[in-house]
Amino acid sequence: MRIAVTGSSGLVGTELVATLQADGHEVRRLVRRTPRTADEHRWDPAHRQLDDGVLADVDAVVNLAGVGIGDKRWTDAYKREVVDSRVDSTATVAAALAQAAAADPDRPRVLLSASAVGFYGDGGDQVLDESSPAGSDFLADVCVQWEAATAPAEAAGIRVAHLRTGLVLARGGMMSRIRPLFQLGVGGKLGSGKQWWPWISLRDEVDAIRFLLTADVAGPVNLTGPEPVTNAAFTEALGRVLHRPTVLPVPGFALSAVLGEFAQLGVLAGQRALPRVLMEAGYTFTHGDVESALRWALDQR
Repeated sequence: MRIAVTGSSGLVGTELVATLQADGHEVRRLVRRTPRTADEHRWDPAHRQLDDGVLADVDAVVNLAGVGIGDKRWTDAYKREVVDSRVDSTATVAAALAQAAAADPDRPRVLLSASAVGFYGDGGDQVLDESSPAGSDFLADVCVQWEAATAPAEAAGIRVAHLRTGLVLARGGMMSRIRPLFQLGVGGKLGSGKQWWPWISLRDEVDAIRFLLTADVAGPVNLTGPEPVTNAAFTEALGRVLHRPTVLPVPGFALSAVLGEFAQLGVLAGQRALPRVLMEAGYTFTHGDVESALRWALDQR
């Protein structure tokens, strides 16, 4: 397949591109800087500019672009950047795919576009699947706008799947920030620890995307492990994997003081999300429980 990927330098994108190339696919990476290699193609999502020819003959687009949710404190300006970086990039590839479909309607195409389990807001203990409604907080609104931006592709008859991803467990990302704390013996549950953390290993995240390239699936898809856990249970599992104590909880007010609004919506809130659509489509998880995922991610197997 010819597959274009946005956000290819991120945690998921880097692993996905390497895996797709190893599978024998032709990968085109969309980058905002001057291209350095033959597989890179420049685009300008902030101005919704993408050369017509880049997606003309692709079979699929995996859209992962967007600034990090928790990389900076949430000022009004940064929240705007979080929204715009996702909506603009998604609208740009959706429109380009729609144009390609109009010129060549017989070629089957698919758009796998990133979203997040934050779509559901703070779900408490309620079990959430893809039929659950959207929440009402900032992150939920981001996801609603993000997913809506694929409309041009859907209207053109392109199969579109929204990848509602949970916490990705890998050597990088969030795990690289919290592992040193646990290794020093100062890791613990965050706030009450009762909030649900819908995790997925990077291996399963990438393999699920590969699966969805050809599976007959459209609409929202929760990319989460089959057994979500509370933050307290996640903390205990991480302590076991690293052979370190987990007795020092971090109070919610302390997190709020350091992280601001992100603490309430991104750390102390949670979603008990299940991957119903993915499992019904026949996907089999490599890591079915959080401890095996953590052992793989932290190379403690």
